[in-house]
Amino acid sequence: MKWLSRWFRKEAPHLRAGRWGEKRAEKFLKKDGYQILGRRVRAGRHDEIDLIARQDETLVFAEVKTRKNENFGRPASSVNREKRRKLSRAAISFLKKRKLRPPYIRFDVIEVIGAPGGEPPEIRHIENAFQLEGGYRIWW
Repeated sequence: MKWLSRWFRKEAPHLRAGRWGEKRAEKFLKKDGYQILGRRVRAGRHDEIDLIARQDETLVFAEVKTRKNENFGRPASSVNREKRRKLSRAAISFLKKRKLRPPYIRFDVIEVIGAPGGEPPEIRHIENAFQLEGGYRIWW
């Protein structure tokens, strides 16, 4: 019955904090007038997009980074070249699968600094944080 126990395990603290940060980021975007189109969207076997939103004619792919504090630097600094390439691949896959051709796309990073159960978090929205990377191109 060991296999059964994995279904009832508690979520790891860093995953719980990440989910908490994504919810805070979503509320922040809604308050700013964005329409949320998807949360934790799987766009391939290993790729996930934290939030997909729309602002006017722009489709926004957002990566949410949650940290308890900034002792080890800004959360956005962890969105390195490899992560940007994976997000670009996921975005292109998402668009192709759904046959979408938005006039504009954008990659944002949302930093959430705080912890569940503490004070309200500080949220920073970095619009157009990076461009499409990894040799991917828009086909239309």
